[in-house]
Amino acid sequence: MEKLKIVIPKGRIYDNVAELLISAGIYFKTDSRNYRPMVENKEIDIKIMKPQNIPKLVEMGARDIGFTGYDWIIEEKADVIEVMDLGFDKVKIVSAIPSEYSPRDLQKRKIIVASEYENISREFLKKKKYNFEFLRTYGATEVFPPDDADMIIDNTSTGITLEEHNLKIVDTVMESSTRFIANKKAMKKKEKEINKLKMLFKAVLDARNKVLLEMNVPENKLEELVKFLPCMRSPTVAPLYKEEGYAVKIAVDKSEVLDLIPKLKKYGARDILEYEISKVVL
Repeated sequence: MEKLKIVIPKGRIYDNVAELLISAGIYFKTDSRNYRPMVENKEIDIKIMKPQNIPKLVEMGARDIGFTGYDWIIEEKADVIEVMDLGFDKVKIVSAIPSEYSPRDLQKRKIIVASEYENISREFLKKKKYNFEFLRTYGATEVFPPDDADMIIDNTSTGITLEEHNLKIVDTVMESSTRFIANKKAMKKKEKEINKLKMLFKAVLDARNKVLLEMNVPENKLEELVKFLPCMRSPTVAPLYKEEGYAVKIAVDKSEVLDLIPKLKKYGARDILEYEISKVVL
């Protein structure tokens, strides 16, 4: 059987992607110098590349599927299928200038704009009608102003790095997060395998927001307690040994637990246990 060829990003978003794959059951081993991890599943091949190279590699079919930021899909104008927005490593692509500069003044003269994102930057700057000269950077874009650039267009999650370099945000150009993408031909040829991964990834991500609560409830309190339980489906209820009440299990949002457990206790629940969930398959 032909292997499913996966490319995953090195750098900032590697950890979240690797954790997702392992949680879904794709186990592999690597180190900082190894770009071809050892994969336990013999039907899968994994390669690690820079995120900016991944969209085109997937588009060309060198890799069947991959993971990269939405910003690099747009920057590379890659013709790929977005299978899933994984929702993590969220960043904003912003334009920023030295704190002492005025955005209005920059509209009046020719400026130098530094960025790793050439296509995104040029489209944005033309739309805003800037007179500019573009300077391509290869990392550490924030160090260019004010000596070597009047403006930068870069990604940020908190804005702290920009502030540390005395820069202020002028505009948000776009927002980005990690996407699961596929080659168009591979999506047709290996649709079953790709959709299986999509289902597993969704199950893992859904589980991260849930916990399992298990408790014992006296028989005379069961109906009253079940009425207010916030669960995904109907709660699981089973009789206890010697008819001493019922064991009740529910899956709930983590955000509800703080208020819910005292309420359960008030309504007669006891021996309350909380468990992490690894997957939620609906």
